[in-house]
Amino acid sequence: MRKKNTELLSDVIRQVLGELHLDRPLNEKRLMEAWPKVLGQNIVQYTSDLNIRNRVLYVSLTSSVLRHDLFLSREQIKKSLNDQVGVEVIVDIIFK
Repeated sequence: MRKKNTELLSDVIRQVLGELHLDRPLNEKRLMEAWPKVLGQNIVQYTSDLNIRNRVLYVSLTSSVLRHDLFLSREQIKKSLNDQVGVEVIVDIIFK
């Protein structure tokens, strides 16, 4: 016998994660994992630390020239990272 009020498992999981307030940390983790995919391995080798606080991504870089180049294109990087995750996780990027 089949129940009439069935739901997709993915919808139930999203609902449970939202109720337990675990969706935000999960999305932040996904965004940090998307950093190498979006920017490539050449930039990742100059990245020493990634951290998200208050919806701001803090990126520590070892190259000042790269820091300046990424600063100029931070809006595009922010959009690409958020698109990769599927939700708006960060609202700004600060390069250190």
